[in-house]
Amino acid sequence: MSGTDNIEEVPLRIIFMGTPAYAVPTLEALHAAGHEIVAVYSQPPRPAGRRGLELRPSPVHEAADALGVSVFTPKSLKSDEEQQAFRRLDADVAVVVAYGLLLPAPILDAPSLGAWNGHASLLPRWRGAAPIQRAIMAGDSQTGVMIMKMDEGLDTGPVALTKTMEITGHVTTGELHDRLSEITASLMVEAMARLERGELPVKPQAETGVTYAAKISKAETRVDFALPAVAVHNHVRGLSPTPGAWFEIRTGDRTERVKLLETEIIGMHDANATPGTVLDDRLAVACGEGAVRLLRLQKAGGKPLAAQEFLRGVSIPLGTVL
Repeated sequence: MSGTDNIEEVPLRIIFMGTPAYAVPTLEALHAAGHEIVAVYSQPPRPAGRRGLELRPSPVHEAADALGVSVFTPKSLKSDEEQQAFRRLDADVAVVVAYGLLLPAPILDAPSLGAWNGHASLLPRWRGAAPIQRAIMAGDSQTGVMIMKMDEGLDTGPVALTKTMEITGHVTTGELHDRLSEITASLMVEAMARLERGELPVKPQAETGVTYAAKISKAETRVDFALPAVAVHNHVRGLSPTPGAWFEIRTGDRTERVKLLETEIIGMHDANATPGTVLDDRLAVACGEGAVRLLRLQKAGGKPLAAQEFLRGVSIPLGTVL
């Protein structure tokens, strides 16, 4: 038996920083692995409810409450007061997953072993806020998770661990989100175990292939049927289930917005049809090149419905231009 075999690993003192549901499995996995979660940082509670009168804690905040961990929700980490409070927690490491606030240098430097981020892309592709959506919308065939040591840049730090996965032609952002969330959790647990042992080397990101995953804007969620069918299909699945791609239809004397959650690419029925034209009674729609069939739709205030069920309540005649 070597001398190192008798060394007992000491759990890390971790500050966890995250906000949406995507980050919850990582928090729970680190806690289950025996690390001491000394505090959780999350974005402040947001207005919720039909009239926005309630303040709802983030999913990470709720998960931390369930674990009995103290939660801090500053609007910014730029003040000396917030930075001193962070340092007083005396953490070994900060783990960051979809937190949503920039971390200034004093925060990054406070933990003795640094700050480590779980990012849902194959960096340097899709740095930024919406890597899962952007990968699907761009038609990427592959994505993954990287564990990165953070610096002051936007997802520019050196990478320690990588896990890749394929993006199939029909997977939605919702489905890919859930799978990558679980991968992030398992990969971060592995990273922290290696960090405990001093066995987590990093290497710089490639200098080529940099792209940015800007936050999805409301303006770009409308479906543009003038695009090729493959682009329309990727746009729809990249925004499904939220925020959702949409188009408008005329019902009676008013225009109604319809969310489009699922499509498939089909052969063109009429090469001369104007993009957006409904080509048959099963919601085939002409695109700039080719056509798509609308498979799952949702009216405002309604629930998602398969196309044939949707058409029982909404008339979209042949020849309608969406």
